[in-house]
Amino acid sequence: MTQHLIVLPVVLPLIAGILLLYQRQGIVRYKRIVSIVSTALLLLVSIGLVNQAASGEITYYALGDWQPPFGIALVLDRLSAMMVLLTSVLAVGAVVYACAGDDEKGSNFHGLFQWQLMGINGAFLTGDLFNLFVFFEVLLLASYALLLHGGGKARIQASVHYVVLNLAGSSLFLIGVGVLYGATGTLNMADMAQRLAELPPEREGLVTAGALILLVVFGLKAAILPLYFWLPRAYANAPAPVAALFAIMTKVGIYAILRVYSLIFGDQAGSLTALEQPWVWWFALATLAIAGVSVLAAKDLRLLVAYLVLVSVGTLLAGIGMRTPEAVSALLYYLIHTTLVTGGLFLLADMIGAQRGKPGTRLVKGRPLVQGQWLALAFFIGAIAVAGLPPLSGALGKALMLNAAEGMQRLWLWPLLLLAGLSSLIALSRAGSTLFWRSQRGTATGKKLPREQWFGVIWLLSAAPLLVIFAGPVSHYTAAAAEQLANPLPLIEALMPDAGDNS
Repeated sequence: MTQHLIVLPVVLPLIAGILLLYQRQGIVRYKRIVSIVSTALLLLVSIGLVNQAASGEITYYALGDWQPPFGIALVLDRLSAMMVLLTSVLAVGAVVYACAGDDEKGSNFHGLFQWQLMGINGAFLTGDLFNLFVFFEVLLLASYALLLHGGGKARIQASVHYVVLNLAGSSLFLIGVGVLYGATGTLNMADMAQRLAELPPEREGLVTAGALILLVVFGLKAAILPLYFWLPRAYANAPAPVAALFAIMTKVGIYAILRVYSLIFGDQAGSLTALEQPWVWWFALATLAIAGVSVLAAKDLRLLVAYLVLVSVGTLLAGIGMRTPEAVSALLYYLIHTTLVTGGLFLLADMIGAQRGKPGTRLVKGRPLVQGQWLALAFFIGAIAVAGLPPLSGALGKALMLNAAEGMQRLWLWPLLLLAGLSSLIALSRAGSTLFWRSQRGTATGKKLPREQWFGVIWLLSAAPLLVIFAGPVSHYTAAAAEQLANPLPLIEALMPDAGDNS
């Protein structure tokens, strides 16, 4: 049975989505039970996969028993297992939160939610460039509908930009994949890495072009400057549980850059080794700088959290740009932290807006909140975590990133990362004082918030202290994942047994 675990993160949400969409007019309680049970099972499967991958063994699942490089292969190593577990943890908080009533504001929420999980998990597990494109399209198609869930003018406007840009990105993705296939004759990533070692010099230009086209596509998914303009409005206007799940969406692009360029364009690629590094490094720093300024200009709490996502994107991509195992280990730890905390902040912003009534999440004065003390405490924990203040996980993650920088990298990364953290702290302090301190006149308004919403927020924000308590095991795992990523030969040999004989 254990050999089939690898395919379950794709099959489970696929089956659940079919059941939920088939019963599209069914009882709400039925839909919620199916969706929560499916997501909980996904979490259990993900824990099993992490436990299986922790030994360092790389395994794959060949669908239809068609062996690589000809068939569809799902590959499990430490990194892919970690990303699937992170997705499932985030999904549990988001789906339980949605069951408080957000799922009833439109049709087919739970079915689309499950299919988006299928696309995200497939993207993390696939070992084939074309199937990476397929899973990208699955998660994007589901996200288009989820972004429009509940309707509204602002939501529709944001979704138009999101859809148009991602359709353009999909077209570029196909072009890039086609160019690489024409130059190498394969789409399996391990096989492509093996063939690049023997690539004729006259084809290097073609492969470089294909690789840089894919970098643009992955940069669009990750929301790197200047391709990030779709993200703030889309995330700020999405329904809260959708925005929380979207916290993993930029990480799909970051994962794709890590996976493709460390595996295919690793040390065995000769003159094409690390061709993405200078591009990622400088654009990451630019993203970090612009996002650090943008958080100060945000006049809405949801928009502020969206810009905080961009700050994290710049930080993570800077780790990729440093291209050392230490930097990758640090960015993986920080990636876990920022995904869960920003997801929780999107949910918390929605709860605050619901209790404030007409002012919503706009950073203006309003009446005191019915559950203001508990909301303020949750906001305080989320704010110090995402701004990078001790003793929570944000401080540890940023310290690891700063420590991983070497030589001239420190002169660029240290001031930008610290200034972005200062900007985030100032913006969050202003938001907190406006929402909770300056809003003390008048009678408290709003109703008490449902338990499902509190569960979602506590589930995600509890990652901030837990990642510190369990910092040792988590950092050891991320360090092992980074070492495995830096040495792609075992993965190539696992999928292509003849690779070792040819080297």
